Amino acid sequence: MAENKKVDVTIVGGGVAGVTVAIRLAQKGVHVTLIEKNENLVSGPPFCHLHAGGNLYREISDEQCLTLLEQSIDFARFYPFAVDPRPTVIAVPKEDAGSPEALLPRLEKLKADYARLVEEDPANAILGHPEAYYTLYDEETMRKLKKLEPVEHPKTSDEWMIPVARTLDFSTVKFPLILVQEYGLNLFRLGAGATQILEKLPNVTLMTQSVVTNIKEAENGWKIDVEKEGQHVEIAADYLVNAAGFRTGTIDEMAGVTARRMVEFKAAYVCRWESGMQKWPEIIFHGERGTPRGMGQFTPYPGGHFQLHGMTKKITLFEDGLVASAPGLAQPRLPDRLLAKIEKGWSWQTVQSRTEAAIGHLARFLPPFKEAKTAAIPLYGAQQIPGSDPTLRVAEVDFPKKRYARCEIVKVSSAPDMAEAIVKDMQKEGLIELKEPESGRYEHLQLLEEKKLDEEARKFAQSRGYPSDMGGLIAS
Repeated sequence: MAENKKVDVTIVGGGVAGVTVAIRLAQKGVHVTLIEKNENLVSGPPFCHLHAGGNLYREISDEQCLTLLEQSIDFARFYPFAVDPRPTVIAVPKEDAGSPEALLPRLEKLKADYARLVEEDPANAILGHPEAYYTLYDEETMRKLKKLEPVEHPKTSDEWMIPVARTLDFSTVKFPLILVQEYGLNLFRLGAGATQILEKLPNVTLMTQSVVTNIKEAENGWKIDVEKEGQHVEIAADYLVNAAGFRTGTIDEMAGVTARRMVEFKAAYVCRWESGMQKWPEIIFHGERGTPRGMGQFTPYPGGHFQLHGMTKKITLFEDGLVASAPGLAQPRLPDRLLAKIEKGWSWQTVQSRTEAAIGHLARFLPPFKEAKTAAIPLYGAQQIPGSDPTLRVAEVDFPKKRYARCEIVKVSSAPDMAEAIVKDMQKEGLIELKEPESGRYEHLQLLEEKKLDEEARKFAQSRGYPSDMGGLIAS
C-alpha cells in the first residue's frame, strides 16, 4: 500500500459507497475510520446485477447507459469476487407498447463502446467477447431449445436459454427475445469479501453498531461525535465522507449543508421454487413503472431461490414511497410506516402477501412458477436519488463544503468512480500526494481469501435472515 503523511478520514456509512471509499483510501495510505449503524457492512437496499449498459431501463438516456457500462466494468474489476457471470434475458410482453426492435440501436451502441473499452485495455473484457454482447432469439429457435434438457453447467448462450424456452408461455411475449451479457452481482459475497479485506487493512478502523450524533467543523477538518454501545466517542478527521445512503441528508444537516434530493423505499422478494433447481439466467419483462403491468424481474440464486421485483405499488413500489426534501432541508422524510419497516422489520402477513403478488406477477409469463413459495423476508431499503429526476440512474459524488464529500450513488456500479473523485479532491486539498500505477487500484484483492469467501458469504446471508444458498453463485 502507498504511504502518505498522516491523514485521517472518517466515513459515515458502511454500505457499498462507504466500503469502496474505505478500501480505496486505505490503498493510498490514509487512516480510515468507517462508522456503520448496523452490525454488518453492506446492509442497505438490495442489488443483484451490474447494470452493464442499463438495459433494464428503457426510460433512461443512451448517455446514462454508456456511463453505466463503463462503471460496471470498473466495478467488476474492483470486486470480481461478487460478480456472477450469468446472462440476462430481456423480454417485451405483448401487453406492452414497446418492441424488441426498438432496443436494438441502443444495444449496438453499447456493443461498439464495449469493443472500444476492450481494445483500450484487454482486462476490460469482463463481459465476454464484444461480438457476443447480445444475442437475439426468434420463436422458431426457442421452440427448438424447448425440446432440450437443461445443462448442469451452461456455457453457451443457447444452453442458458434452455430453461427459459421450457418454461416461458410464448403467447405472452414479443419476439425476438434478447440475451445480454448483463451479469449478476451478489450482495452477500460483496459484503463478506469487503469485510474480510477491511479487517485486514491495518490503517482501517471499523466502528459497527455506531451512530453519529453530531458533526462540527474544525480548523482544517471535522469533529464527529459517535455513540457506540452507550459510550460517547469524539473523532477528529481531516476529511469527512458522507456515505450514509438514504440518511445522507441527516448527515448533511449536521454538517450545515442543504441539498435537493429524493428518497425511494423499495423491496424485492425471496421465494423458493422446488421445480426451478436448474441454472437460470436473469429474466426482465419490460413494463411501465407504477402500473399493474410494471417491469417484472426474475433473479436466480442457487438452491431454487429467486429474488423478485415487480414495479407496481403492490410489489416493489409503495404508496408515498418516493419523497423529496422540503425547502431548506437535506433529508427527505419517509412515512412512519415505511421507516418502521426499515427499523423494526415486517409482519409475516405482509411478507407473504407481497411475495405471493410478486410470484403471480412473474407467473403470467412463466406459468409453472406459480408453485413457488415465500422463502424469507424481503430484501428492502431506501435509495437516495440526488436532485429531482426519479429516472436518474447515474450519479456519483458532490463536494458541497471544503474537505467534505457527499456520496450520491444510485446504482452500485458507480461506486469506484465516486471513490476516484474523492481521491482527486483530497489530492487537490493537499492531503494525498503520491500517485500509483493502475495495478495499485486492485491491490486489495491480494488480501482476499477466496477459499473462505464462499463460507463467509453464506454465513453473511444467514445472519441477515436469508437462505445460506443465496451467498453462492449461479455460474459456478
